[in-house]
Amino acid sequence: MAEKHIVVQGAMCKCQFGQAPDKLKVLTHKKEYANDKDASKKLIVTTKEIGAATFEKNTFGNCTKMGVPPPPCKIMVTEWQNFYDKVQLSNGGYVILEDSKAICAIAGTPCIEIIDNGQRAEACQQNFKNADKDVQQQINPLVDSESMQKKEMIYDTSGDATKQTLS
Repeated sequence: MAEKHIVVQGAMCKCQFGQAPDKLKVLTHKKEYANDKDASKKLIVTTKEIGAATFEKNTFGNCTKMGVPPPPCKIMVTEWQNFYDKVQLSNGGYVILEDSKAICAIAGTPCIEIIDNGQRAEACQQNFKNADKDVQQQINPLVDSESMQKKEMIYDTSGDATKQTLS
């Protein structure tokens, strides 16, 4: 993999000894976000996300590492491996990447892997402005993208010029 993505809150993880995935949650900081234009949902996951409350459900189903019949899994992350050590965030942790793995106290090995980094593309007004008009027309032929881009100068009574989009 040439390009590695930063892992954010909501990323899906699985354990090689469990039967169900669970979502990561960030509890150690409220400052650094990725792929979140409003800076409200996608906190960056760091190496400080350890302990028992690092996941939403805090279970991967049943733990096959513990025997037969397998008892319920209780996630206990002790350490992260293969993190990005060139950037340290405000909580003192390093950035977790999509190929990072977590060590569980029960297994004692890096058995927890990231199956989805949690990032989602968010379209914004600037994306629409920068989009190629021909491509937009082919993707969505029912929308006239050029008429949506036209601006008209409207002067209010004080003489100040303002721009408004025509609808």
